[in-house]
Amino acid sequence: MATNHLQSIKARFGIVGSSKLLDAALETAARVAPTDLTVSITGESGVGKEVFSKIIHSLSTRKHNEFIAVNCGAIPEGTINAELFGHEKGSFTGATGDRKGYFETVNGGTIFLDEIAELPHDTQALLLRVLESGEFIRVGASKVQKTDVRVIAATNVDLQERVQKGKFREDLYYRLHTVPIKVPSLQERREDITLLFRKFAHDFAEKYRMQPIKLDERAELVLENYRWPGNIRELKNVAEQLSVLSEERLITAESLQNTMPQLFSRHLPVLPDRPGAGGKYNSEFPEREILYKVLFDMKKDLNDLKSMFYELVKSNNLRMPEVSGVRQLTPNYSATFQGTSNDFETDEYPERQDFYHNFANSERAKPIILDQGKKQDGFETGEVEDTPLAMEDIEKDAIKRALTKYKGRRKEAAEELKISERTLYRKIKEYDL
Repeated sequence: MATNHLQSIKARFGIVGSSKLLDAALETAARVAPTDLTVSITGESGVGKEVFSKIIHSLSTRKHNEFIAVNCGAIPEGTINAELFGHEKGSFTGATGDRKGYFETVNGGTIFLDEIAELPHDTQALLLRVLESGEFIRVGASKVQKTDVRVIAATNVDLQERVQKGKFREDLYYRLHTVPIKVPSLQERREDITLLFRKFAHDFAEKYRMQPIKLDERAELVLENYRWPGNIRELKNVAEQLSVLSEERLITAESLQNTMPQLFSRHLPVLPDRPGAGGKYNSEFPEREILYKVLFDMKKDLNDLKSMFYELVKSNNLRMPEVSGVRQLTPNYSATFQGTSNDFETDEYPERQDFYHNFANSERAKPIILDQGKKQDGFETGEVEDTPLAMEDIEKDAIKRALTKYKGRRKEAAEELKISERTLYRKIKEYDL
């Protein structure tokens, strides 16, 4: 489909973004719109599934007929059949007269069924009949009626999983899944987050008659690396809150930390400015996150290795240098050595305090050796090769382990590494994995 046509659709419906996943979903919607095929729209909550249903209706031959959106999860189970298919007078308590349902009033138009997974089983059977033959019966009636309605369904859950658990009819699932459209989440289109925020900021500035807020580079980085479980809806709320509550029109990472600390709730810290970079973040931020994750794991392994080392020294009657000599080799973040022999203790292994104290007050010895005359089983002489690790090797190893863990599923591997799927794909090509 021509790029100009996609741009005209975006302009007409107020869609902001240049993500390839977004363009692919829009292209599918535009292609299926002129037909009468049933469409199933999937995606996380807040990604704009209803907007896609309106695009399909507006580009179809039914555009001059009625369109109605129904939230299936908001209608009580006892009344949803009457809401969708209508009812006869006296068919149930409170039915004081005949009433047309949505499938009758929207005849010739389009009905958008949001949260389709919440439909009761009996309603699923009635909906299946409408989709297959266009026939329905009002609640409390015996006369079969016909309708010509195009159905667009949407859900934010895995319908196939519901089918496997027996909570959704398999035949209805395949009937609805004639043309599936996956609307990408903000996490899958991070390059659009800043553009969307600017649009919302200008909209609220016009609404509240104030200067639009702007983000500095560090604040943009915070937003781009937040999870956004509420997607576009959540981003819009954040833009509105900042527009109203912020005194300064330039939003910094520090002001975000003060006003919206939830944006920093991530497994890895927000990285500081790179030294010598003129106050700008490193453009390869996702790659650095991988390294941080690997280094954190290495730190834990190192602490475990140190604990094993001291147990080995104690159990084999080994000798070691004074604490002051060892202290120079100890990282600042370790709580193992604090300076003097009295401080040589750890909360994790309190039983070793006397052992460490004896080391600290013993005469200075040679580097660790076995006591003469005592043969130690299981020990061999050898050297430890100090092989330097390049950052590329660490990064490559982390990606390999993530792909192996999730059996090649890139989306889950990218989530594990806390990088975008696009960055992971680029790294896979770069390292020829």
